[in-house]
Amino acid sequence: MKKKVQKDFDQPMGKMKMVGDFLPPPDQLVMPEETVKVTLSLTKSSLEFFKREARRHKKKYQRMIRELVDRYAKQY
Repeated sequence: MKKKVQKDFDQPMGKMKMVGDFLPPPDQLVMPEETVKVTLSLTKSSLEFFKREARRHKKKYQRMIRELVDRYAKQY
């Protein structure tokens, strides 16, 4: 038997106070790193894997490969 949850959205909430905007603008949320274009030969099966996974997760395959390389480089 499910417990009924009472929702009191129309009840008084008490004194409210306006809060100023404290969030940074979108361009300050992510600090872009400089990128360099390179030519890289991958096996056909590896490229197909990244393209397939990128489609499945609605991401860009090149970005996935770059993230993989970046994480590896940071680890070592």
